[in-house]
Amino acid sequence: MAENLTTVISSKTQTVEINRAKPTIIIGERINPTGRKKVLKALQEGDFEMVREDATSQVAAGAAVLDVNAGVPGADEPALLQQVMRTVLEVTDVPLCIDTADPEALEAALSLYEGKALVNSVNGEERALGVVLPLVQEYGAAVIGLCMDDDGIPETPEQRLAVAGMIIERAGALGIPPEDVVIDPLALTMGADSNAGRVALETIELLVEEFGVNITMGASNISFGMPDRKYINAAFIAMAIRAGLTCPITNPLVTEVITAVLAADLSMGRDDYGMLWIQAYRQREKAAQG
Repeated sequence: MAENLTTVISSKTQTVEINRAKPTIIIGERINPTGRKKVLKALQEGDFEMVREDATSQVAAGAAVLDVNAGVPGADEPALLQQVMRTVLEVTDVPLCIDTADPEALEAALSLYEGKALVNSVNGEERALGVVLPLVQEYGAAVIGLCMDDDGIPETPEQRLAVAGMIIERAGALGIPPEDVVIDPLALTMGADSNAGRVALETIELLVEEFGVNITMGASNISFGMPDRKYINAAFIAMAIRAGLTCPITNPLVTEVITAVLAADLSMGRDDYGMLWIQAYRQREKAAQG
């Protein structure tokens, strides 16, 4: 079994270490106009108050890193992404995960950022590898590698493992070490493919065994189109943590999900004397009392 690697990301004042022996790191997903009409409308109107609220509420709920996306159709994404980042950094100093498919926006964001960012993301497509990885190397960032390539999303865990290996190899050729490549095995919706959860979990296990890299995923994707999604998400994220997930991108404001993460960490021996669990319990009790 490969050694468990430590991925370090940072802001100007905070450092976050991601490692399988440590508590799970939550990457808050809410600063993203995709699928959130209110956020999209606000950004289109130049209103950043919801960005501030999402940043502060997610950190208060347990997010140690915030994913920041400014993909507004027709907007000047490089400028908008910089403004969203500035807004977030006005209210919190947690490290950021820069989420964009636009190379110009990515470079603009990295040039602004003080610290070591996490880039979301690169995949195994030749075009993406040739554009994103050099920027990651130039700015000393870490990067999320998606298990998909020019042929699409592989069906089997073994095929996804092969794509991950290729991304890690290509990153290494540029001097980006394996610990700075966080792999996303891709959680597809079980509503469309009942094997999607199993394939994702088995892929995680293979990645941990072969490379020891840290693992992320858009954990909420697994339940898309299903009723009572929060229960599916909570169960799946706990199982994924047991398999080797270390830094899921999810919504920490969903009580069922965040408590599943805390319970999984406690069960895995990553919460000394249950102090994180007890602290979260007291916060829930305080909130319930108004």
